[in-house]
Amino acid sequence: MTTSHGFVRINSLLLANIFVELALFVLQDYLTSVWGLSFTHAAAIINFWGGISRVLPVFFLFFADIVLGNFGVLVISSIAYSTGIGFVALSTPPILAGVTNTCRSFKPECIGHVQKGLLYSGLVLVAIGMAGNNVAVKPYLKELETNGGEGNNSPKFLKACGFLLVTIVALAGGFGIPYIKPWSIRFGIAAIVTLSATIFFSTGWCTYYKAPLNGSPITSVIKVFIAAACNARKSFPKPREEEDERDRYGPFKSTRCLSCLHKAVIEREDEKWGWMQCTIEEVEEAKIAVRMIPMWLTFIVCGIVSSTGNTYFVEQSKTMDPRIGKLKLPQQVLLLIYLSAKGVCKGIIQKYLSPERRYAPSFGISFAMVSSIICCIAAALVENMRLNVIRNHHLLDQPKTTIPMSIFWLTFQFILLAGLDSFLENSVAKLYQAEAPESMTKYLECFVKFVYGLGFMCSVLAVYVVGEVSKKFGNKRSWFQHTLQKSHLDRYFWVLAALSSANLVVFIMVALCYRYMNKPTQNDVEPTEVADRPQLPNDMIYNRND
Repeated sequence: MTTSHGFVRINSLLLANIFVELALFVLQDYLTSVWGLSFTHAAAIINFWGGISRVLPVFFLFFADIVLGNFGVLVISSIAYSTGIGFVALSTPPILAGVTNTCRSFKPECIGHVQKGLLYSGLVLVAIGMAGNNVAVKPYLKELETNGGEGNNSPKFLKACGFLLVTIVALAGGFGIPYIKPWSIRFGIAAIVTLSATIFFSTGWCTYYKAPLNGSPITSVIKVFIAAACNARKSFPKPREEEDERDRYGPFKSTRCLSCLHKAVIEREDEKWGWMQCTIEEVEEAKIAVRMIPMWLTFIVCGIVSSTGNTYFVEQSKTMDPRIGKLKLPQQVLLLIYLSAKGVCKGIIQKYLSPERRYAPSFGISFAMVSSIICCIAAALVENMRLNVIRNHHLLDQPKTTIPMSIFWLTFQFILLAGLDSFLENSVAKLYQAEAPESMTKYLECFVKFVYGLGFMCSVLAVYVVGEVSKKFGNKRSWFQHTLQKSHLDRYFWVLAALSSANLVVFIMVALCYRYMNKPTQNDVEPTEVADRPQLPNDMIYNRND
């Protein structure tokens, strides 16, 4: 199969994903209006689903390296995606009303156990599809370009056409799908498009390129910890005097931190345990992962803030005036603003935050956290303004009535949220380009998404804790009521702003304490300097008998 054919088929999957994302962007509205859930209950379901989709990529990446390959992961994710959105469409009341003996109206009393089971199962499958696509699509496209045979020049043209097509579909879907009122048809269109894309992708099954498996660096990291634990009681022998000059000046040298892992390089006498023998490089790669943990933990709060985007921000927009003059725009225009701002921020990062500048990625991450603080403050001020408008017009008991306040007051907080997500994601990638070997970079980026996903899940706990505390110290009335009109979401945003500020201080302390690697190029180091610098050989092994 030529590269061009593979690119077109995989691009069709990406187009289908856009339809799914646009359809599920207003899932918060569906759960509150059709299921009759409180806005916090609906947000909890969505954030837990979002957390799963960010936690799973690291596992898919591991299985792609050792068992499935990128093609195998792409097959599983595309099938899960189409099946999942199909289940979501089937969960709407009219579809299975005759089978489940429920009513056909979009009302809470028409939602039975079957509908609930289908929706929850569908969201899990969609999360699996999202995770698999995040891991496999770009690497597999690279595999096709490198090893796809003929047509290696065609993807350059096709990429431009593909980008244009994605933009057109995003705009058409963003402005078209919201005008389809029945939820079953809205979700059904996304399901049909996704199923068609999956079938189209499957037509080239026998001709797709399958790259050989190269193994996962995670196995090396695990091996280092096992070997260090097994050798914990052994003392270090004298190092070998002979050194291999060919490997003397490799990319790694033994560092003093986490010296307990150094025992992983001690040679074992029993040949049965030879698989546990580690090199200096493997030990240093394990150290990189461990040293990143304190920095990763600061990203949990960023995940909590980011989780407000397609939940509480969407809930705010639901009853705000969506018109510009006489033109009425859908809620999805906020998603398009978010995605556009995210793309602009990515361009800024690519241009100005070079990984060669040692502290540039950390400044980018700090800027992301500053964006999260300002985002929460802006959201709190807008929500306070919105509540004042509701009180002034006596709309507290009319949660479905459109209030005289433009939806575009939310634009600033969506742009800041895009700044948070884009600067964090891309700055972390730049940091790992400078600090980690290429084999570990993709895993470290997935671990950041893993922690970010934990932040989405922790947002459920954060809302519960804030609600209980506010009930205890607020005249037995929680800040979170059944509807947004009677709640004090603005106070929750102020709590997030304070939490994000404290998180920024913690990150700065961690960044200052972090020991950045100095990986000079051959042009940066004089030969005399290299000869004078002591360094362990990369494949050096300590031998207990020497």
